[in-house]
Amino acid sequence: MKNEEYNDQEQKIIDIISPVFREVFEDPTLIITRDLSAQDVPSWDSLNHITLVVELEQTTDTTFSVDELSKMITVGDLIDSLKNKGLGTQ
Repeated sequence: MKNEEYNDQEQKIIDIISPVFREVFEDPTLIITRDLSAQDVPSWDSLNHITLVVELEQTTDTTFSVDELSKMITVGDLIDSLKNKGLGTQ
């Protein structure tokens, strides 16, 4: 299922990260959009944030620097970071 209007690379990234978000936040109905942020998800607390980062790094076989993480406010920022790392181009 396509969300909003994303290019193919962004849609591939969303397809990869959506199950991680749903598992970490224990919400199988969570819809991942570029605008989604911690303010939108009641269970997105500091512990779940760390869990999310670790799970995303494992799932995408990448790492995020502290600088990258500090600049991520929305899922769109995460998607852009993963695009810059080449995820979703395969």
